[in-house]
Amino acid sequence: MNYEVVNLEEKIVVGSSVITTNKDGKAIKDIGQMWQDFIYNNKYAEIENLIDGRGIGLYTDYEGDATKPYRFMCCLEVSKYSNANFEVRKIEQGKYAKFVIKGDLVTEVGKAWNEIWKMDLKRKYLSDFEVYNNETNDMNNQTVEIYISIE
Repeated sequence: MNYEVVNLEEKIVVGSSVITTNKDGKAIKDIGQMWQDFIYNNKYAEIENLIDGRGIGLYTDYEGDATKPYRFMCCLEVSKYSNANFEVRKIEQGKYAKFVIKGDLVTEVGKAWNEIWKMDLKRKYLSDFEVYNNETNDMNNQTVEIYISIE
């Protein structure tokens, strides 16, 4: 699976999170419920000071590697925090492996993560995230960028 190494500046994100784990498919259920709540209950519409409105799935607060519990956050990037009803977190500045995924939103992102977990990346397990570009309403034809924090 191809990727490019990029250096990113710190980002401030605002949204809602859950502690989950990849064990026994728990993350698939938890993350799906988080996105459903975030999108279908229009929580994203309440967030102020948006940078561009693209959805971000943030993986952070790892208790070890990808086999241990971590925090998943549905969020949007903001220029400053002023959203008292939401959590705020930072995507750390640094070096990331950037993967670009195209196709079915759910299927292709899941496949990409399965491949990433098998790769020999020198991961930091600091702030990994997905950016949903939302260029079209066709859920089978989306572009998603996955960023993995690396040493």
